Amino acid sequence: MIPRLLLFEPDASRSETFRRLLEDLHVWIAMVENPESGFELLRKQFFHLCVWSCDTDGALAALSRIRQLRPETAVIAISENTDSNHVVDCIRHGASNFWGRDQSGAGLLEAVRKTLDRTVADSPVETEDFEYPELAGRHPSIKKIFKIIHQIKNSDSTVLITGESGTGKELVARAVHALSQRARQPFVAVNCSAIPANLLESELFGHVKGAFTGATQNRPGRFSLAGTGTLFLDEIGELPIDLQAKILRALQHKVFEPVGSAQSLTLNARIIAATNQNLDVAVAEKRFREDLFYRLNVIPVFMPPLRTRKSDVPLLVGRFLERFNKLNRKHFSGISEEAMHCLMQYHWPGNIRELENLIERVVVLKEGSGLIELKDFPVGYFRNVRLERFVANVAFPEEGLNFNDAVNEFENELILQALRTTQGNKNKAASLLKLNRTTLVEKLKRKGLRIVS
Repeated sequence: MIPRLLLFEPDASRSETFRRLLEDLHVWIAMVENPESGFELLRKQFFHLCVWSCDTDGALAALSRIRQLRPETAVIAISENTDSNHVVDCIRHGASNFWGRDQSGAGLLEAVRKTLDRTVADSPVETEDFEYPELAGRHPSIKKIFKIIHQIKNSDSTVLITGESGTGKELVARAVHALSQRARQPFVAVNCSAIPANLLESELFGHVKGAFTGATQNRPGRFSLAGTGTLFLDEIGELPIDLQAKILRALQHKVFEPVGSAQSLTLNARIIAATNQNLDVAVAEKRFREDLFYRLNVIPVFMPPLRTRKSDVPLLVGRFLERFNKLNRKHFSGISEEAMHCLMQYHWPGNIRELENLIERVVVLKEGSGLIELKDFPVGYFRNVRLERFVANVAFPEEGLNFNDAVNEFENELILQALRTTQGNKNKAASLLKLNRTTLVEKLKRKGLRIVS
């Protein structure tokens, strides 16, 4: 079970510092900047621990309120005032521990760890309604994934997460780990496509001194570093075929050998793999071992692209806006209706990662506060969306328009839409448009059109 922690800190900078300090404990953290928001969360949800700033007016009353709302929840009071009378008052009003701001961060970390060890053991929590802060969604496809995560929380079976780039596959892997019995152990991630093929075996299994030129000392690999935690193999489809056999052996027999060593080490970690490739096709084309595919695909999880669950866009935008407001000390209240319409209609080739980066960019660059407007987004970002709305409405602006420009723009959109529909296949796109492939290719070249894969 993943521990749940509520942090009240009115200072956004301190709040972010605390979050980074505490994330090494693999806890689920909810952060609030005012007491009432904290009380509202406590009324609705269970938390193992509250870390509560007691430098504001009404701090002692707030501690009493927490004890009234959730007597089973432990509280660590934090304050700049370390006077003994203030410390005693905090304890009397419900705090189970006190941490002065002049103390080291390591001290707070240790206090949180000890408190959670006790409260998690004493307070089992139902997790069916658990919501992961960055894996947000109410679409049926996401709810299905939440259900699977809960179903496998006590299992050690391998998991294979598939889906396009940017859909949140690593978030799913982290959620599986966080809710499992291994949550207090390491989560080790390795991107198989980011490491040169000649170094990948050593990176995964480690090596011994003298195994190859430059191996001046023994070095543990990711399989060892994961210990009894979780090893996440991202982009598993990029593994060289010869290394796939060694991965298969490790999964089957729970042993592996560092490069240059004849001594077998035991694999104790749970394996979660992910890929944006179609492994069925890779198997058919002999690029991926069929036996390894079946060994990995015990628990399959498919992350849907954002374009198929656009009803989650407002929720995701709200989460990202809240986060980047805090990180950048901004105070934007929301997104205008016109801008939200474009966000909802956009096709999101980069999925959640693209949406996250876009919101961060707008928050960082926009001055002031209030609503984020359509004009605050990069010029031309939603050009195709606005064109689709214009065509659908079949209405002319009062000032009129240039016929040739409009026809050319509409032709561009038709071509791009055909390519998106066929996932970039020019033969199929030409067929949809009732064009010769040569004609389509010439138009693409002349117009300089392309789609983002």
